[in-house]
Amino acid sequence: MSTLLSSGSAEAASALSLTLILASEVDAWRAGQSPATLDWLASSGFTGKAGSLALLPGETGGKAAAVYVAASLEDPFALADLPKRLPASLWKAAGPGGALSATAANALALGWGLGSYAFDLYKAEKAPATARLVWPEAANETRTGAVISSVLLCRDLVNTPANHLGPMELAAAAKAVAEEFGASYAEIVGDDLLAQNYPAIHAVGRGSDRAPRLVDLRWGKEDAPRVTLVGKGVVFDTGGYDLKPSSGMLLMKKDMGGAAHALGVARIVMALGLPVRLRVLLPIVENSVSGNAFRPLDVLASRKGLTIEVGNTDAEGRVILSDALAEASSEKPELLVDFATLTGAARVALGPDLPALFAREDATAEALLAAGKGAADPMWRLPLWDGYRKSIRGKVGDINNSGDMPMAGAITAALFLDAFVDAGIDWVHIDTFAWNSGNRPGRPEGGEALGLRAVAAFIEKRFGVKA
Repeated sequence: MSTLLSSGSAEAASALSLTLILASEVDAWRAGQSPATLDWLASSGFTGKAGSLALLPGETGGKAAAVYVAASLEDPFALADLPKRLPASLWKAAGPGGALSATAANALALGWGLGSYAFDLYKAEKAPATARLVWPEAANETRTGAVISSVLLCRDLVNTPANHLGPMELAAAAKAVAEEFGASYAEIVGDDLLAQNYPAIHAVGRGSDRAPRLVDLRWGKEDAPRVTLVGKGVVFDTGGYDLKPSSGMLLMKKDMGGAAHALGVARIVMALGLPVRLRVLLPIVENSVSGNAFRPLDVLASRKGLTIEVGNTDAEGRVILSDALAEASSEKPELLVDFATLTGAARVALGPDLPALFAREDATAEALLAAGKGAADPMWRLPLWDGYRKSIRGKVGDINNSGDMPMAGAITAALFLDAFVDAGIDWVHIDTFAWNSGNRPGRPEGGEALGLRAVAAFIEKRFGVKA
């Protein structure tokens, strides 16, 4: 059952009242309350500090209303604990002076949708029901609803165990999104990758008994500006022959997080009907150890024609992305964005919350950072530093997938990808973690969309909304 209910539904008329106020407004709000209400607040321990929540009784007893003191009415995560703190009833929110502003209404709806999330698919005992909310009047249901559902799709995909989400199942999820919006869908599987010149994807995925594939989704008018999204889809990463330790392998079901992010952004673009010619390319593999797996110092062919010298089989994500980026470049898109859970080095530099943003164009990077700030989905730019390019020169092949420098791993990985994107293309690479390591309001432990909302907001602003 959805936790956000249309204001036009019959049930909405019986919703309980929820008043949202800032700490600076508490004294003024108190001044307008009855003595009985003030006594009740005092006895219930209501402090008026940010995070304070009080349930107010009706004349005949029972809960009739609630008041919540928010640290911010513009940050969705400052409101995201409400669905699980309030009783599991239906609520209708307002400010102390009446209806919420559009900014506050959208922040509340987004925080509510994200804060209600639980991944309990494999549990016999399901998560308890959360409170529900009538859509605030000033909220944009179409946009905010699309963002919520797309973030939850991303979370669900990342959280799903690899034995339940192999290459075939991830491709099926992409096909379902395509069918939902009438997009065209194609898939190249197994040895057909070789026949159609995607040798790098095939080389990484051939070691698994679950066949590698490339998903190709297209949507929108042919004459619209071309926007292409690419997402790394490694459904599980053992590291290959350069085997990860058990601690490093534990979360590797999330190594398809780039594909989940690309699908999430695509879903928002299509739901909003943005006037673009959208293409989504998802190279999907499992990086396994077998007699047929690729090896250290193998030299692999690529779609672009560059040969890839394998410095490390655990740097496989950039190898499969190389073929997808080369194909994406062939259409000269106006914007090309790839998402990937690519390097531990990005996490060492920026921690788990901040995706590393690499961009060729300064104006694009600045606009993306601004979009992330506005969407409460921050990123941080790292440089495509040409001085490090020499470290990924191959000794036998054209380019090495890991390089000879033990530092700046996120940058050298981005430079590797840059070699497969044609000159002159406005290309962005986002190295994201796709995971919350602990529980916070609206951000439960597990799969997470980091950078997804920022990129969607940027595309919407740059290319405009269909009239």
